[in-house]
Amino acid sequence: MNGRTKTGLEILFVAAILGVCGDIFLRVTPWGLNVLLFNLMFAGGTLTMLWRHAPERLTGQTYALLGALVFFASMFAWRDAIELRVADTFTIIVILGVLFLPTLQITAKVAGALQYAISTVWAGLNSIFGPVALLASDINWGEFPMTGWRKHAVAVFRSVLIATPLILIFGALFMAADKVYDGWVRKILNVDFETIFSHGALFMVFAWLTAGYFRGAIFAGAGAVVEPLISIIDSAVERTDESKVDQFRAESGEDPVVLPDNKTVVEHINRSDAPNVGAETKADSRPSDNETSEKKATWSWANIDNSIVPRFTLGTVEIAVILGLVNLLFLSFVIFQVPYLFGGMDLVQNTPDFKLAEYARRGFGELVAVSALVLPMLLATHWLIRKGNRLTENLFRVLAGVQIGLLFVIMASAVQRLVLLTGNLGYGMTTVRLYPMIFMTWLAIVFVLFGATVLRGARQHFAWGALWSAFLILGATHVLNPDAFIVKTNIALAEQGREFDARYNSELSDDALPVLMNSFETLNAESQQIAIRRIAKRYCQKRDEGDFRNWNYSRSKTLEILNSNQALVSEIGSCDQEFLGYRSHEERD
Repeated sequence: MNGRTKTGLEILFVAAILGVCGDIFLRVTPWGLNVLLFNLMFAGGTLTMLWRHAPERLTGQTYALLGALVFFASMFAWRDAIELRVADTFTIIVILGVLFLPTLQITAKVAGALQYAISTVWAGLNSIFGPVALLASDINWGEFPMTGWRKHAVAVFRSVLIATPLILIFGALFMAADKVYDGWVRKILNVDFETIFSHGALFMVFAWLTAGYFRGAIFAGAGAVVEPLISIIDSAVERTDESKVDQFRAESGEDPVVLPDNKTVVEHINRSDAPNVGAETKADSRPSDNETSEKKATWSWANIDNSIVPRFTLGTVEIAVILGLVNLLFLSFVIFQVPYLFGGMDLVQNTPDFKLAEYARRGFGELVAVSALVLPMLLATHWLIRKGNRLTENLFRVLAGVQIGLLFVIMASAVQRLVLLTGNLGYGMTTVRLYPMIFMTWLAIVFVLFGATVLRGARQHFAWGALWSAFLILGATHVLNPDAFIVKTNIALAEQGREFDARYNSELSDDALPVLMNSFETLNAESQQIAIRRIAKRYCQKRDEGDFRNWNYSRSKTLEILNSNQALVSEIGSCDQEFLGYRSHEERD
């Protein structure tokens, strides 16, 4: 049995284990501790397979990325907000993609954003289609000895496939012909096929995707590792082609006489005179096939430059026109924003026919979109600059720096709009206002990194820093607890006389309910009743959640607070459908 077959069987074995773990852990919803448990098993399987078959890929970057994967998987057992869960899921997918970069012969630390995206897509394709190659070509099934039970296994399997439809057809007819026989068959086959199918489907999905991912991580890019071995074999073959005299001379240790240009004695004697030295014929000056093949550039994902689109590269004129016009547009907008930026609420209120809602609501989302679009525009423009033109590169640095400076003013304007919208005279905090603000905070860090790397000629370090800054911001967001922060902000505004939206705040995740429950006394009677009605159905659902697999800190703490609040329990009363339907109907009225 060759090494590739053995490795393929190990991949199948590990994938089967993770398939069972995926079915056991992740079939229970809502997800919580089970996501952490599964990812711990997956990280362990990844480390084991790489340690056994690709130890050169176990670098500090690999350990750091696997640690980040486990960290964000653990967040499912801490926070309950759907926005954080979506962000954690997306982050885990990105990490799995970045871990795939070594298969493209790229180091994650110096890869670009485009290469991160390509690696993620490549990892997904391997996960989906890799098992086909693993089963069809990587594992040589012909190497298994067909003795004993293996000799008849194929025949038995083929016979079962043929007999199954016959048994189903005749069995259905017999059951329809006799009621007693029908009852006996149903009693014998009293099996929940739906549950069996769901277990089998989940097992197959997780085992299939895991096998494809591991197959790509180990076998993909293996050709580049084989090249040194081939060169060693070739050199050995070349040595065996030597004559016996040369081999004897080499083994004797004698130092042979070496003439100029490795000429033999006869060739040296018959050498042409000086005037003809260096004369070359056309045939001699023509490069050999080996030389031309060596000059051909080999494709590498690590060296994706704008030479693949030579007609779209940008010179000094293009850079000056494109970034210059965009900067003029940004400058025109900044000129209009400076008075509002420094005038604050007084200027907004004193401007005729200009309302706070119009100023804040209309502008914040658009300015966040502008901030997000500038980054890919600058990266693409920098990538398209013609190589070797220092003037163009310096011009780009100047114009890009000016644009980032103008962008920071625009981002400050967006922050001011959010402060006005959620402040004492505003309309309160919501998720659609807080999360874009967090996203824009990350963008500000990314633009600082852009200036410190790309504008200083170290673009290869930008994507790695941007990735870990995203990890940092997302981790800090979990610590902030956005839903609880929203409720705290809105309750503080209610204490200052602003209207409190009890329906919205009570519909937030379980991260916010402890804050809301502890602040009931500060709410008026109407808001308390609305919040209780909203909490009732959630409380009844939580009483049935007792599986350790979907344990979550926020959900557990919320249920504990609800159970300890006797007034709320007595208010809720019953959890039957009639009660819940009555509560919902009462709320609509």
